[in-house]
Amino acid sequence: MPLLKGANMLQSRVARPRRLAVIGIAGALAFSLAACAESERDAGGGGGEGGTFVFGATGAPSNFDPFFASDGETFRVTRQIFENLVGIKPGTAELEPELAKAWEPSEDGKTWTFELQQGVKFHDGTPFDAEAVCANFERMYTQEGAGSSPALAYYWTENFGGFADGEKPSLYDGCEATGEHTVELKLTRYTADFPTMLSQDSFAMQSPKAMDEYKANDVKAQGDSFVFSEYARQHPTGTGPFVFESYDEANGTITLKRNDDYWGGKAKLDTLIFRIIPNETARKQALEAGEIDGYDFPSPSDWDALEKAGFKVEIRDPFNILYLGITQKDNPALKELKVRQALAHAIDRETLVSSIMPENSEVAKQMYPSSVDGYADDVQEYPHDPEKAKQLLDEAGYSDLTVELWYPTQVTRPYMPNPEAIFGAIKEDLEAAGITVKPVSKPWAGGYVDDVESARAELFLLGWTGDYNSPNNFIGTFFGTTDNQFYTGGSPWGEDLANALDEADSIVDDAEREAAYQDINRDMMSEYLPAIPLSHSPPALVVRSEVEGLVPSPLTKEEFSTVTVAE
Repeated sequence: MPLLKGANMLQSRVARPRRLAVIGIAGALAFSLAACAESERDAGGGGGEGGTFVFGATGAPSNFDPFFASDGETFRVTRQIFENLVGIKPGTAELEPELAKAWEPSEDGKTWTFELQQGVKFHDGTPFDAEAVCANFERMYTQEGAGSSPALAYYWTENFGGFADGEKPSLYDGCEATGEHTVELKLTRYTADFPTMLSQDSFAMQSPKAMDEYKANDVKAQGDSFVFSEYARQHPTGTGPFVFESYDEANGTITLKRNDDYWGGKAKLDTLIFRIIPNETARKQALEAGEIDGYDFPSPSDWDALEKAGFKVEIRDPFNILYLGITQKDNPALKELKVRQALAHAIDRETLVSSIMPENSEVAKQMYPSSVDGYADDVQEYPHDPEKAKQLLDEAGYSDLTVELWYPTQVTRPYMPNPEAIFGAIKEDLEAAGITVKPVSKPWAGGYVDDVESARAELFLLGWTGDYNSPNNFIGTFFGTTDNQFYTGGSPWGEDLANALDEADSIVDDAEREAAYQDINRDMMSEYLPAIPLSHSPPALVVRSEVEGLVPSPLTKEEFSTVTVAE
């Protein structure tokens, strides 16, 4: 396999990852030991206890090619079909082997050698080997036309940057098969997020034969949407414990079958069905009627009633954040630090968490959870103090401040279970501090996300569920570039913050990198305050009492191969 070269190798900045513990070079060396690299998925024997599990999905998948996806409903399905070089240990955010059983970095952290599992085949019988790995990375790196659009190749552009056309710098510098089951991945610079970023669903390994046969790259733009290939619609082909069977769009059902030739512990289910039910009340009714076996994101107000009715409410550990975003683009008052500090003092986050958010939610003190590396215990805090808020507004010359406060409708997010109620509480707090609030609401998929991403919203509710345990995955996502929802490029410190994040990500020494992120967190809460962290909340799933073996994921990345359903 020829070595594929990235463009503009001297430029270090690529777009930050938008969406596990970070393993530095020293930590990663442990994975070079074969004894430490055995995956838990190898245990479990033959599986195949039988039965069907029907899960109520909140929406339809965009397609079944994970490389061209960025939404949770697509990944919920493809995660059962495909696997990655590295994976996440079930029920945790920790890295574990998957299709690669060991890996080791070069001294400079820019070349990574992966030792692959042997005896693995794709669902079409194609061997999984080093050539297949390089074929996948070559396919990702050489996308062009619609396939290279950030709207489709979202995770590639956010993690690796540019493509082979050389228009933008790329983190990727090549792939080389150095043996049948040994492969080298080369980077243009060191990043603390590698190889953990490879655990993201978009970087799953797919059958080169199937992608070629069914023209996987044949994707075309059509107005504001895309037309996907035959592969992406009907023939997704991975190495995972389930095989794609059909998608009945008319009835909103996706059917997967157990992969009886799976290389690890086989799935216990015969059949896995996703039934698309967008309305949360309708999902609850379908569960109560026995039409489905479980669904995601039950309303926290329903948890007690569901448990009393005999259902299992599986509560995940919180690995997310909800924040009040502040866009510094159109309203000049919001460019003033004292105004942003006034907003922070005006909001009663303790009452918000205790009265509206789910049980065991926590008040957020900085822009990611305390379990993430680089968390600083001594950041500036903003206790609820309406009078202090008024004083700061007066000092800034905006005692008569008027702001738009945006919130989404037709959505429930892990970090935002009841957007309208959260909006109402914040609106009341701001008005108590003398701020005039103009409400703006739009459907989540009907303009809200697009407008927020385009920095049209002055104050807005948004959040993040981490893909892996990395400060870069949280604050790098938000502030690693200056052209973001917050329009930090409009402030003199926006470029400083982006540069500091780049520099921290490139630090090889774990302790030095930890200290650098702690300094960034202190500066973000005292000197910058580009958003107001509000809360961390534990999202839940609910299943029938007959369902066993479901392992809740703090990353909302459940795998269903361990599930059984008693008759």
